[in-house]
Parts: sequence; structure tokens; C-alpha cells
Amino acid sequence: MRPRKSWSPLRQWSLTHHRGRRAFAAWPVAVRGMVWMVLGGLLFSFLNTIARELTLHLDVYQSQFLRYLFGLLVILPWVWREGWRAYMPVNMAGQFWRGGVHTLGLVLWFTALPKIPLADMTAIGFTGPIFIMLGAAWFLGEPMRKDRWIAAIIGFAGVLVVVLPKMSGEGGWFNLVMLASSPVFAASFLITKALTRYEKAGVIVLWQALTVTVLSLPMALPNWQAPTLMQWLGFAATGVLGTLAHYCLTRAFALADISATQSLRFLDLVWASLLGWLVFGDVPSQWTWAGALVILGATVWIARRESRRKPVVSD
Repeated sequence: MRPRKSWSPLRQWSLTHHRGRRAFAAWPVAVRGMVWMVLGGLLFSFLNTIARELTLHLDVYQSQFLRYLFGLLVILPWVWREGWRAYMPVNMAGQFWRGGVHTLGLVLWFTALPKIPLADMTAIGFTGPIFIMLGAAWFLGEPMRKDRWIAAIIGFAGVLVVVLPKMSGEGGWFNLVMLASSPVFAASFLITKALTRYEKAGVIVLWQALTVTVLSLPMALPNWQAPTLMQWLGFAATGVLGTLAHYCLTRAFALADISATQSLRFLDLVWASLLGWLVFGDVPSQWTWAGALVILGATVWIARRESRRKPVVSD
């Protein structure tokens, strides 16, 4: 008779994790990509909340540098454990191109972040999926499927339902600076999608953190201020959240067409509204709930459509 194995929390967690991974692997590839995308958007919503608070008190370029420096520190233990060779990219030039383009987008985004109202920033940021879908069709050769465009347009309409009643028109030319960051970030994500064809997600996330940190340092030094303990903790949190969020996005791009995931970006408005309610006491208006229902409907519809489509990629 075999001895009965003793129960332990660690063993129970390991079994639950293994079963969860097996169940998740049984889902359609496109749906798994969408789940990674939603999780990444949720993490970015937490990150943006902390980042905006930090940029109100510190230089924006210093905030950009420290956010990615801590992101790099989060990844280094894995690099140390597995060795540098496991994280050497196949396409070094592609990694630096991606890092340079993403740094430019961050410079524009961080410059405008503390200067415009959150509602205006949210509305402008949601132009990104349109640029990404156009770029995916023109540069990556992804099919311009009608249902994906319908879901993106409906999701954007849901965003407008929430944001337009709150638009204040404040911020001046910083609104244009924030708008300019959208196509730049779209280009960065399209490069990421291209890199996922032969690079691992961990490699892409590491080299993004490394290149953005190096390129941001010269801009951070001229107006450097000594952060407080709470600000250091805030940057540490953004490093963890940003690394996990970019990993989720990279996994999503590896599993599904990038154009198929863009309607899910509009769910970020739901997360932002909930965080504003829970953290800052901003009670969502009736327009917020109406827009959230529209966004949720578009998300569920496109997820069902993509789950029935024959997968063209796999893990």
C-alpha cells in the first residue's frame, strides 16, 4: 500500500496552478490571446494611476527613467538564474529599434501626463487601437476582417459615451502632444508583434526595459530630485506592474493577430473608472455605466467570433 502524501499549502498551490494551466491551454488560441490582453490592460491601469501621481511631484523624465529602471531590476533575477545567453535576442537591431520608438512615445506621453485632465487623456489614448489596426493590415499583412473593425468602432463609441460629457478642453497644446504619442506607441507595438515571430516574450520585455532605461537616463539627469521613501516604493510598484503588463501584451501578440486584440483595449476605461471610484472616490456617472456596457458588449461579441475562427498560430 502506497503511503499517503501529506497535505501542504505549497503542494496544493502547485497542483492548482498545474490544473489551471492545463485548463487554460485547452481554450482556443485567439481567446487565450485576448485573456492576456485584458490582463495586461488591467495592470497598465494600475500603473498609470501610480505614474500620474508621481509625475505631479517629480520631473516627468526622471519618472520615466525610474519607472523603467525598476522594471529592469524586476527582470534581472530571472536573467541571473537562467544566464544571459537565454536572453540574447535573435534580432538585436530590432530590439533597439523597438526600444528607441517606445522611448519616443514615452517622452511624449510623460510630457503631457501631468498637464491634461484624465478624461481628456483617456479619450486621446484610445485612438491607439485604430492606428494599430491600420498598421497591422498595411505592414504585417493581417487580414482587415470586418468584425474586428466593427468591434473596434463600437468599443470606441463606448469610450466616447463616457468621455465626451466630461471633455473640458483644458491642456492646450499638451492635448496634441498626447495625441502624437498614440501613433508612436502603435508603431512600437507593431514592432513587438513582428518580434514575437522569433523572439521569446521574456527577451522582448528585458530588452525593452534595458533600452528605454539607457535612452531615458540623459533626459532624467538635468532636473534630478531626490525621491521620498513613498515615491521610491511607487516606482518599485510601477516597475513590477509595467514588467508584468508588457509580458502579458507580448504573450497576447504572440497568440493572436494584433488587430484581433485591439477592441479589448477599450476595457481599460472600465478599469480606470473602477480605480477612480475605489482610490479617489470618483463615483462613476450614468454615462460611465452606459459606455461600459457598450464596451463589454463589443468585447464579448468579438471574443465569441474569434473563438470560432480557425487558429493560424500556436504556442
